Amino acid sequence: MTAVITGMGLFTPAGRGVEATFAALTGGRSGLARPPEGHPAREALEVAGVLPEIDPRQVASGPETKVLDRVVLLALLTAAEALADAGIEVGRDVDPGRIGVIVGGVGGMSTLETQVLARAARGRAAVSPYLLTGILPNMPSARIAIAHGIRGYSSAVGTACASGAQSVADAVRLIRTGEADVVVCGASEAPLFPTFADTFGNARALARGWADPTQASRPFDKRRNGFVLAEGAALLVLERAGHAAARGVTGYAEVAGYGVTTDAYHPTAPRPDGTGAAESMRRALAGGGVTAGDVGYVNAHGTGTRLGDIAETTALGQVFGVGGVPVSSTKALTGHLLGASGVLEAAVTALALGRGVLPPTYHLDDPDPDCPADHVRTTPRVTAAEHALSNSFGFGGQNVSLLLRRVAGDRPGSRRGDGRAEPERSSPRRPATGQPE
Repeated sequence: MTAVITGMGLFTPAGRGVEATFAALTGGRSGLARPPEGHPAREALEVAGVLPEIDPRQVASGPETKVLDRVVLLALLTAAEALADAGIEVGRDVDPGRIGVIVGGVGGMSTLETQVLARAARGRAAVSPYLLTGILPNMPSARIAIAHGIRGYSSAVGTACASGAQSVADAVRLIRTGEADVVVCGASEAPLFPTFADTFGNARALARGWADPTQASRPFDKRRNGFVLAEGAALLVLERAGHAAARGVTGYAEVAGYGVTTDAYHPTAPRPDGTGAAESMRRALAGGGVTAGDVGYVNAHGTGTRLGDIAETTALGQVFGVGGVPVSSTKALTGHLLGASGVLEAAVTALALGRGVLPPTYHLDDPDPDCPADHVRTTPRVTAAEHALSNSFGFGGQNVSLLLRRVAGDRPGSRRGDGRAEPERSSPRRPATGQPE
């Protein structure tokens, strides 16, 4: 069975919603800045992807407004937007038992930090009875199910920075096996608090020393010196194609295949030879019944760390040949949303196919010679690609690749006038050379 993306909910540092986010990523509008005065992570982070404050009354009422972790608030807001975008009301457009929800991410770590500090300062009586429902990683899924009456399959995925992408892969599996007609899937992350920021800072993994914070995230650039931590959420509505067609809906793109592998190498470092990542890409291609030569774009994991960027480029070379496919990383403008990055980038990849415009890697001024690729940089690029990959890799050696296929029919949102930069009109991608098929 075919799974299509029929709805998107995006809450990102670069913009909120489909149009604002895609316009930012093709127009070069960064969402990165120094955390504002009074922000809990201001002293821990030189630069971050910070979202506006959220009024809990947008999604809850009464005592609930005081106990919902920010990660749950983000998930509830984006889920509502995704379902509205898909035109789905549970019980009217889909049987409550035939819709599932899978949301990945670390969970409510800010609640945990706040409660540990409260107990240390004021004793056991200061610990909230709502602690568990604030920190459990399944709470975003559970709260979404409660809010919308979803009574089908529900789970939480915790595969680090690959969580959102793996949630999409799991949703495709549910649809293909016939267990669900519709699945709300993705991830929500709210990591901008001192302890979480300090662990990355002490590991020297974060970008530092940039006078202009918008320039700090530089995937594949020779001057990069780490990633930029960001918060946000991205949720997709995946739907069985036949179910969507019965509602008269085409969708943004088809999730045609996925690959999930494990490096089995190191808790934090990627396998240097890129074999695990390469295998996840090959599995995604095989699952969609295509070859490397059919792929016209890769939205890279590309965080801006030296080891990660080089390992991913090595893997791309094994699959597509060196410079064999256009590549970009949109983390240059969004920062790294951890588990939510992969599903956000899958959404961007679907939009890129549908609109025929590839977002570039901004701030890629001097490409690292150890990262040879057909980098889309400086300006967007027009494309006629039918297939694209979105890569996500996480601590523990988690590798997830999603294959997106443009749906037949008119390209949604292809009309101009949305403020995006005029795309570069370069030649189509060169044929891949020496790639395994």
